Amino acid sequence: MQRRAIHPTAVSYAQAHEIGDFKRMLFVSGQIPQSDDGTLAGDFDGQCRQAWANVARQLAAAGMDYSHLVKVTTFLTDRRHRQRNYEIRHELLGEHAPALTVIITGLYEEGWLVEIEAIAAD
Repeated sequence: MQRRAIHPTAVSYAQAHEIGDFKRMLFVSGQIPQSDDGTLAGDFDGQCRQAWANVARQLAAAGMDYSHLVKVTTFLTDRRHRQRNYEIRHELLGEHAPALTVIITGLYEEGWLVEIEAIAAD
């Protein structure tokens, strides 16, 4: 697969992410910050890490990992979480730079602080 981050930034995302000659695409539904047993962390860090772990689980089920991400949309309930959201994303993705959108909004369940959806390709 050919891939190219267009205008990558220093904060683990690109203004666009071009792919070519790919075999398949995976559309990952919004991953919530709860574990399979319904556990919900009481803080943003725990919820963000759980949502990313849930994304990773969906990717793994398709034989992919974070390096296959080409687009990520993150939904935050409060803009005060944007710095920690960036730090955790950068920790997990490193220099990988998918296209990214962050939206401040209400979420389905009142206690959720973050939800992450993604598109991956290989």
